Amino acid sequence: MNQLLTARKKVIEKGIEILATNLTVGTWGNISCRISGENYIAITPTGMNYDDLEPEDIVIMDLEGNIINGIRKPSIEVPLHLSIYKAREDAKAIVHTHSAYATAMAVARKEIPGAIEDLVQIAGGNVRVNEYALPGTEQLGINTVKALEGRNAVLLANHGMLGVGRDLDEALKVCQVVEKSAQIVLLAQMMGGAIELSQGDIDGMRNFYLKGYGQK
Repeated sequence: MNQLLTARKKVIEKGIEILATNLTVGTWGNISCRISGENYIAITPTGMNYDDLEPEDIVIMDLEGNIINGIRKPSIEVPLHLSIYKAREDAKAIVHTHSAYATAMAVARKEIPGAIEDLVQIAGGNVRVNEYALPGTEQLGINTVKALEGRNAVLLANHGMLGVGRDLDEALKVCQVVEKSAQIVLLAQMMGGAIELSQGDIDGMRNFYLKGYGQK
């Protein structure tokens, strides 16, 4: 039960952060994470203010979509989250936001090029746009997994963006870096356009981030 409580508290913490840092507004967006030692995830409930959430409001589910613990109705994007967790064992946490610049790129259906060093380090390269599907559908999950291949971030067409990570801290950082990168690319377009890094440089920086960055 301690693992469930820890996960629930961490999900709430990140919900408050995405609201406070303007990565979303109102009750939109959703957050989830795997629970250590269990084949379960913790996910935000639908239509509740992040500032008002209590640990018991966070829903515990298995990877088949069954509620294991909790009385709230989970996010409508359960199929999206479960599709990613089933396809990506490395994904331990997911943060889905509706931030302005990344969503502008998603609405235009323009990928964010691999032109910014911190972006390619944490996201793995350019940030693709998935094929559009209605929110809450199985098809949205299928389309997102495809566009997310080899990446830790994806733009959801006409919707927003989503970041995955090895934990919730990293998933949130992915969203923050993608939002900043979207803004930079839009500004760069006013000066002639963004110049992408070579694939060799992208691979090298990604490898450095995974194996040499920070206090290992």
